[in-house]
Amino acid sequence: MRKSWAVLLAALAVSLFCVAYPMYVIRPFRAQGARELAVALQVTRVRPALTLACAAVAAAVFPWRRARVATGVCVALVLLCAGLARVNIFELMFHPDAHPEFAAASASKLDGAEKVIAVKVGSMARAYPIRGISYHHIVNDQVGGVPIVATY
Repeated sequence: MRKSWAVLLAALAVSLFCVAYPMYVIRPFRAQGARELAVALQVTRVRPALTLACAAVAAAVFPWRRARVATGVCVALVLLCAGLARVNIFELMFHPDAHPEFAAASASKLDGAEKVIAVKVGSMARAYPIRGISYHHIVNDQVGGVPIVATY
């Protein structure tokens, strides 16, 4: 019984980590380090399979006939995490602009003091006005043939 309880708690801990860590690292208005962002993105990639495995383990060790409330809550939380692992919370919070439009700098009507996000890849450069992306918070684009995401 103690062994199954420990396995259940481990499955819950892994499931919670898989859901919470990427949200903690990738949250808005915070600078991310390259290493922690790489780990968060890797966790995001593997979390659907990992949380599904945790849910299977939790269901397998769950004492179906003699279940306590605490054990049932743990299994329910693991199953909830398995479901949440398939949701991109940031796409729900910030809907990407489906059809962004760009203009050459010479055709721009921006004020000289306008704040922009500037991106340069090789010899290609783009500027994304903060006022223009303030609702979406994100622009998917390609600069110099390299896919980028401009966000703040």
